[in-house]
Amino acid sequence: LFIKSRFKTMTARQPKYSFEDFARRGDSLYETNIRQQVEASNRGKIVAIDIDTGAWEMDTNEIIASKRLRAKYPEAQIWFVRIGSRSIRRFGRTSYL
Repeated sequence: LFIKSRFKTMTARQPKYSFEDFARRGDSLYETNIRQQVEASNRGKIVAIDIDTGAWEMDTNEIIASKRLRAKYPEAQIWFVRIGSRSIRRFGRTSYL
């Protein structure tokens, strides 16, 4: 008996770099090639950066940005940056002052 699953099988992508190298490459690409293009009017949006090619996509949602980037570069090693912030997500209480 064969039951067809309605769920897609996903393969895990293995990182090519250590976390430190991954972060260094992603932050460097953002600071040198992308920041000046996006920061003026896109505060709070997410930039997904392929640290191998330097290609990037921007959206209000990291999943959408990463899907668009992977459509072009299926093996993308993606680093995320929130424009105007040091973090992607916040936990706990936040001060808005």
